[in-house]
Amino acid sequence: MNFFKAFHCEISSIVEKLSAAGKLPDGMDPSRLTCEPPRDASHGDVATNAAMVLCKQAKMKPRDLAELLAVEIAKIDHVTSVDVAGPGFINIRLAQEFWHAKLCDVLAAGTDWGNSDIGNGQTVNVEYVSANPTGPMHVGHGRGAVVGDALALLLAKAGYKVTKEYYINDAGAQVDVLARSAYLRYREAFGETIEIPEGLYPGDYLVPVGEKLKETFGDKWLNAEESDYLDEIKAFSINAMMDLIREDLAVLGVTHDVFSSEKELVENGGVDKAIAYLEERGLIYTGVLEPPKGKKPEDWEPRPQLLFKASEFGDDVDRPLKKSDGSGTYFASDIAYHFDKFQRGSDQLIDVMGADHGGYVKRMKAAVKAMSEGKAELDIKLAQMVNLMDNGEPVKMSKRAGTFITLREVINKVTKDVVRFIMLTRKNDAQLDFDFAKVTEQSKDNPVFYVQYAHARCHSVFRKADEEFADLDRTETALAKADLSLLNDESELTLMRLMAEWPRLIEAAAESHEPHRITYYLYDLASEFHSLWNKGTGDVSLRFLHADNLELTKARLALLKAVSLVIASGLLVLGVEPREELR
Repeated sequence: MNFFKAFHCEISSIVEKLSAAGKLPDGMDPSRLTCEPPRDASHGDVATNAAMVLCKQAKMKPRDLAELLAVEIAKIDHVTSVDVAGPGFINIRLAQEFWHAKLCDVLAAGTDWGNSDIGNGQTVNVEYVSANPTGPMHVGHGRGAVVGDALALLLAKAGYKVTKEYYINDAGAQVDVLARSAYLRYREAFGETIEIPEGLYPGDYLVPVGEKLKETFGDKWLNAEESDYLDEIKAFSINAMMDLIREDLAVLGVTHDVFSSEKELVENGGVDKAIAYLEERGLIYTGVLEPPKGKKPEDWEPRPQLLFKASEFGDDVDRPLKKSDGSGTYFASDIAYHFDKFQRGSDQLIDVMGADHGGYVKRMKAAVKAMSEGKAELDIKLAQMVNLMDNGEPVKMSKRAGTFITLREVINKVTKDVVRFIMLTRKNDAQLDFDFAKVTEQSKDNPVFYVQYAHARCHSVFRKADEEFADLDRTETALAKADLSLLNDESELTLMRLMAEWPRLIEAAAESHEPHRITYYLYDLASEFHSLWNKGTGDVSLRFLHADNLELTKARLALLKAVSLVIASGLLVLGVEPREELR
């Protein structure tokens, strides 16, 4: 489907042919040359740096090599002209019938247009959200959830075998705080007036947990010591919070394949197993770390610690695996968790984390490299903050959550499709302004509306066509047989070129792990479509339906159908439902 790859193959074959003819040296390696859209569309349809990349191997000046290659490239089917520019760039123009053929390809593939096999079934584990199970999800979690979910959908479209995973951090001090907070709500359920001390969770979301504790245990824990109730109430509260989180995710359209528990991992000896594995390979030693950079903490003192040789694998310093009390560090648990994911068969690991985990990137990459002996790759995507506003003013915190705006509140206000699309209008590591007024206005400045409006406009024409041409067969197969040579206006050709680029865009976005590229592409496609629509308001010859010209009508409907399919294909990658009507 990616015709730029086809041109790469054609030019590689030309290099081999010229080598065989003695015009170029033997053994030329064309793998590094690129074929891509020119930066300036006026320069052509395909640009290649072949001469610039191969000139040293060819022992020729780049421009001389470009001229030699251009003669052969001009012989490729559908090539109408080849120009050599600057020091040796080659710009290629393609005939209109090439784009008409690509339009037929879109119609034949439907929303599968853009599907790729570059993943070749490689197993990828995408871990995302992984919010502490201490309360409802907030809007920051929502951004990580959308980035991770869209990335998983994108990788699946590109031919990877994807596992979507959630890691439950249920073994840290924060779940003890949760249990103590829930216990107070339990007492409150019996009519006791409580005060939430600083350091506990004040949100009203724990009120029903306290009531459920009363319903389940009666007064069993009312006068009990903390040591008696803590573990049981902790487990109960974690389950309640995970139910709440799953509900929030479901409303956002997010489902995971696997939920992994840190507590179970530790209890099943996962941490000890990972440490033993590193120890066997000589990657652990007892040593003393340097004091923290900057102002030394007053309570800091040099002491022997069990350390992982992280610096041998790209980290800045070696990292401790045991605390002073002998228990494992958070880092040790995370090493064990990633070791577990690798052993389950994932050779590519992706973690989507909050921006506050920036200092964790190097050490985790070092750990994965060490544990997998370089066989697994880890990519960590940091999701930056979301600034919630309404008409430019910051939105006040949620009373229910106690400290933040819940994701559910945002979804209820603007719908999950708006949340998902807007969360991907910036790269994950850039801060995002989410203004309720702007994301719901019906204008070109609201990208989710602008893209959905293009899709809905296509379907409005289809409905009108059904009224005016009762016997017209609008199936993709029938429309592909229309006389597409009638589509020769530059606006129509621009749309076809852009739709033909969709497979390349999918592959590039998947390889770079950047799902936000999809929203950019969809906005550009919608913009070109709306431009053609607007031209038709002034030039009747460019309108989509012509009562006196059925062949032109069918050709235009074929173009519209393709546009709607590609937009739908992109929205589905984002996890957004394509809309046929906007109300």
